[in-house]
Amino acid sequence: MTEPVPVELVGARQVVAAAPSLFQTLDHHLCPGCGHPVAWRLLAEVLLELGLVDRSIGVVGHGCYTQVIKSLDVEFFQCLHGRAPSVAAGVKRMRPDCAVYTLQGDGDMVSEGLAEVLHTAARGEQVTCILLNNGVFGDTGGQMTAATPVGLRTKTALSGRDPVAHGHPVPVTDIVAGFPGAAYVARGAVDHPNAVARTRRYLRAAFEAQLAGEGFSLVEILTMCPTGWTVPAGAGAEYQRDAVRDTLPLGELRVRPSD
Repeated sequence: MTEPVPVELVGARQVVAAAPSLFQTLDHHLCPGCGHPVAWRLLAEVLLELGLVDRSIGVVGHGCYTQVIKSLDVEFFQCLHGRAPSVAAGVKRMRPDCAVYTLQGDGDMVSEGLAEVLHTAARGEQVTCILLNNGVFGDTGGQMTAATPVGLRTKTALSGRDPVAHGHPVPVTDIVAGFPGAAYVARGAVDHPNAVARTRRYLRAAFEAQLAGEGFSLVEILTMCPTGWTVPAGAGAEYQRDAVRDTLPLGELRVRPSD
């Protein structure tokens, strides 16, 4: 499922990197410490593992994560800000033979397109939505979103989100998990190797639920944005665990009917 990329000499050591063959390039323009590329890799691995490369269609909105369309050699198209779930539902109805999914940030899904994902889930559309949640509008400077956890620092709340001043975040994943139309809902992260491995399993289960015709599936992936959080690049993972994990615990919120 993976193929080696050229060996790089670093001092007296040889470092051999490996990446899924779907990657057209290993370069990206995201900030140091960003967690999005790790999530991209997991998506690529699952598509390859399930044999979905030639029959998958991804729908993206607007955000830092949209750069994925230049990195992965799979079918993508871009829609208006926040509208990806509704567009994906239409694509799935026209192409029921395909695995259709969205890739969205929290600003895109929860701030701009909350109604879209909620109604798509309520109807039990046979699509998979993937939420990359770093708590900020990263593409426009690091502002707070409707999903920013309480206490998380952003460029518009340098002391952290205050529920009295800013209100509470919208827990879209928890809400969707209670919908009868939802077949599988989980929350993962990419801030630790164990969390990465679990998140990969969540993505696979979500796609399997869609392929089995069981209903709507959603996987929220907590990703790092040190730039938006105003922390050093190397401190992003630790800061996320300290600031977010208590508010957004990881795990499966709704398991597949077959489980």
